[in-house]
Amino acid sequence: MSTTTLEKQADAPAPAVTPAGRERRPGERGPLGTVLLHAGLMVASLIALAPVAWLVYLSLGPDKNDYLHPGGIAGKMSFANYSFVLQHTEFFSWFKSTMIVALGTTVVGVMLAATTGYAVSRMRFPGHKQLMWVLLLTQAFPIAVLIVPMYQIFSDLGLIDSYWALILVNCTTAVPYSAWLLKGYFDTIPIEIDEAGRVDGLTPFGTFFRLILPLARPGLAVAAFYNFITAVAEVAFATTFMLDDSKYTFSVGLQTFVSEHDAEWNYMAATAVLIAIPVSLFFYLVQKNLVTGLTSGGTKG
Repeated sequence: MSTTTLEKQADAPAPAVTPAGRERRPGERGPLGTVLLHAGLMVASLIALAPVAWLVYLSLGPDKNDYLHPGGIAGKMSFANYSFVLQHTEFFSWFKSTMIVALGTTVVGVMLAATTGYAVSRMRFPGHKQLMWVLLLTQAFPIAVLIVPMYQIFSDLGLIDSYWALILVNCTTAVPYSAWLLKGYFDTIPIEIDEAGRVDGLTPFGTFFRLILPLARPGLAVAAFYNFITAVAEVAFATTFMLDDSKYTFSVGLQTFVSEHDAEWNYMAATAVLIAIPVSLFFYLVQKNLVTGLTSGGTKG
């Protein structure tokens, strides 16, 4: 070994050693970095959970003006608001309508977004790039501008006061974003899989349904969750298109607690907590795939 080589080895910095005596790998966080990271995550979690905890706390106050004096709620907590909402309102009718609209929007919206995203990702037809930008442009129009023409269209089709009206109109909001998301995810799936499917005799639809969709499950989970919460939280179209109070969704039903002069905040808070239960359950069903789906779509294309 030459003298120059020995000098270079002598000048090289020694690897960092952890308190346990183990060499620290490049990029590995030290103890201080780990503490700061966990502290930051705890603060972010508290900030995210604080509004939810406050809503639950207000829902336990039996009087509608308890929100003005929240300190007094602790001494008289009860579930009276929940009992009133479940027994003396149309909560279960709202639940049925919301689930029909939300699940319908999820199924129809994901199907349309998946076929659109796959077509743009794999096929080169005239205007395939412009199609995605047109979809993105539709998100620029405010809802107030769209309500009147959509109401006229659905009125001519006889769909006013029907679940199909809300499902289709929610898809106009959810499909463009979902198509962009799934197109990015399909771009990460090797095109060799499509070619292998064609070699095995599958049609383009067979390749899509039997090979591509199973691989795209994380992306589909993200799109499904987005479609679901979009339909549950939508207010403007549901208020305009639903005339029969037995078909009100949760967002419209909440408005029944608001009168001309005041609002029954205790009942609204209790209903909001109950509304969060089905959304949380849906999140639990798809959460295993959410992180993978949110990150994979941005790695290519």
